[in-house]
Amino acid sequence: MEFHILERLVTSLPQFFAIPQYCGRGSMTRPALEEFSLDSSKKAARARGARGVTAQNLKRMLHDGGEIAVLDVREEGMFAKRHMLLACTAPLSQLELRAPLLVPRRNARVVVLDGDDGLAQRAADVLLRNGYTDVAILTGGIEAWAAAGYEIYSGVNVPSKAFGEYVEHHYATPRMDAADIKGKVERGEKIVILDSRPLHEYKKVSIPGGIDCPGAELAYRAHDLIGSPDTLVVVNCAGRTRSIIGAQSLINAGIPNRVVALKNGTMGWHLAGFQVAKDQGLIAPAPTATGLRKARESAARVARRFGVQYINVAKVTQFAREMDKRTLYVFDVRSPEEYAEGHLHSTVSAPGGQLVQTTDSYAGVRNSRIVLVDDHGVRATMTASWLIQMGWKEVYVVKDALSSGPLLKGPAQPEVLGLSKLKNDLLAPAALKRELDRGAATVIDLDSKPRYGEGHIPGAWYAIRANLAANLKKIPNPQTIVLTSADGIVAQLAAPEVAQLTGAPVKVLSGGTAAWKREGLPLEQGLTNLTDTIDDVWVRAHDRTENREQAMKDYLTWEVDLITQIGRDDDVEFRHFPA
Repeated sequence: MEFHILERLVTSLPQFFAIPQYCGRGSMTRPALEEFSLDSSKKAARARGARGVTAQNLKRMLHDGGEIAVLDVREEGMFAKRHMLLACTAPLSQLELRAPLLVPRRNARVVVLDGDDGLAQRAADVLLRNGYTDVAILTGGIEAWAAAGYEIYSGVNVPSKAFGEYVEHHYATPRMDAADIKGKVERGEKIVILDSRPLHEYKKVSIPGGIDCPGAELAYRAHDLIGSPDTLVVVNCAGRTRSIIGAQSLINAGIPNRVVALKNGTMGWHLAGFQVAKDQGLIAPAPTATGLRKARESAARVARRFGVQYINVAKVTQFAREMDKRTLYVFDVRSPEEYAEGHLHSTVSAPGGQLVQTTDSYAGVRNSRIVLVDDHGVRATMTASWLIQMGWKEVYVVKDALSSGPLLKGPAQPEVLGLSKLKNDLLAPAALKRELDRGAATVIDLDSKPRYGEGHIPGAWYAIRANLAANLKKIPNPQTIVLTSADGIVAQLAAPEVAQLTGAPVKVLSGGTAAWKREGLPLEQGLTNLTDTIDDVWVRAHDRTENREQAMKDYLTWEVDLITQIGRDDDVEFRHFPA
């Protein structure tokens, strides 16, 4: 459903979350751009196009105290090979989906960069066409940044992962090897293992007997799980960051038990030769009344130490009215399941542990305002404490937010730039099956390469949206072209581009490949019919199908080495709070 801007200001639920410029993923859909009526400044910005900035100018912009977002528009796999510390990955192929969440304020400063291959100019055009007014391009791309002598990083979510190493180094977070923990378990010693990852990661691979208790849930749910004060508490994740942050969270919360991080997480367990578990279902329950009381006491202790600021609904209303000048993120840090059961209008589902672990996937504008929402204040407080230590200067927890107005159920619809303007010819899965059976259609799949390999429509061709001009030349004699992607959104965005490039009739599979799967239609596995071989996504070590153990070792070495690299980088603003 789409709301006219005036309707949203008057009838949104509740009033203070009726942010005039939508709040990205998890918000109600923003009105079509035509309904906004581009003012003269926006029209002028579109006419001017994007200006170029040098690496030296961008460095100064990052340190001038103003709001700024840096978007790297190469594919994620290419980004992971070499990138700036403070750049967010926002591939051109998915820019219309990622930009609204990362940069919710249309007149915020945005700098886009690429590998000096023309992607940045195309990305700037997309942003300007959709109402962004202050867009610049890093001249020379990532290579110019490197040539200027500035730090270049590999991997993804580097600010958060470097922060984990910083925490361990500055707070001496205790850790324990897999062999020592395994021995304690076998000897029957009192021990509880808490897995700080989201449920879907936990189910893929975990420590036998480990209980899923993601990030910000630890200080909220752990009190009832620990038992006696002499029980050893072990926190693990896949590698290092969430193990460290999780263990230090419980230490900061002041629980009386000995707490350690499992050194190198499940990767360390696996590399030690120990059996890992799959599809475990041990999930930390909601706290009892006693557990909640202890959790609140812990949160109060953390708030005092780290200077967590609390605000009321009226203050958020004020922030919302200032969205033309200051970027505002409103994150609901409860679990995704709780969010779906009832959430406030225009809030973004950002489970606290993941918000800390992947901050650059949620908040792309530096020096912006971040407002956190939950039910009892515990999870929001713990999350705020970590964001403050990461260097975010304006982080607030809203008191009694969820009781301020009616709650919406289900997942909120994400903002997708320009989607409402498209008039594509949609084809139902059953109709596509009939077209394929008679050889009258060519399917082009724009999903990620790993998901394409796991299962795609038989005979489909894999392509990357940003590279369609080259990819389409590799498909022999395409007839009627049917585009698909995971849920069909990227396919819809690409349809006009394919039509322009080929001149052929173009349709879009309604609901994407997910709809095809729901109807039980056949799938083909493997990386067949590839028109592009570049790395479009970063693949976790645990998910590798080849050289997995070496990939784990390389990843763990990379994480440990981040503490040295960030020591050379003046873009790092981490803060240390002595006990």
